[in-house]
Amino acid sequence: MSLVEVNDELLVQRMAVRDETALVELHRRYVPYLTAVARRMLRDSDEVQQCVQDAFVNAWDYAVRFDSKKSSAKTWLVTICHRLAINRIRGTELEIMPLQDWDAPVREPDRLEKVMLEEAITVLESDERELIELAFYQGLSHQQVADETRQPLGTIKTKLRNALGKLRDRLGGEA
Repeated sequence: MSLVEVNDELLVQRMAVRDETALVELHRRYVPYLTAVARRMLRDSDEVQQCVQDAFVNAWDYAVRFDSKKSSAKTWLVTICHRLAINRIRGTELEIMPLQDWDAPVREPDRLEKVMLEEAITVLESDERELIELAFYQGLSHQQVADETRQPLGTIKTKLRNALGKLRDRLGGEA
């Protein structure tokens, strides 16, 4: 069986035992997607590339901790990238590793995914869209969103959880 036919979760398991070909295959599959996530938050192309690079390095380093019962490999990778982008927005220093030729994005982000997300967001109320924008695109913490919107922290957490649930339902199970 070629790696192209192997599911993502098995590739992460193979990364956990240091199979570099599994990392390369996951990178091939998800670099455009993670680049789109990072670009939406960071916008600076150097920061975006570094964030995506760091996401794959972290995935490699922590593959042994991946639990397919808790999330899909795609969600796990997006979460890693998203958290790294938030750290960059907040100014947290990250260890910088040089980009390799195979790390460079090979194509533009998938426009269909962007259109699907933009369409899915239309099911949200305007206040829910604002909270998603603040928390996920601007990288604010829940407390910062609460301060920005002058709402209690518990309310923000509940509204964000509900909004993400609506997006997950609209996107067919994976937000």
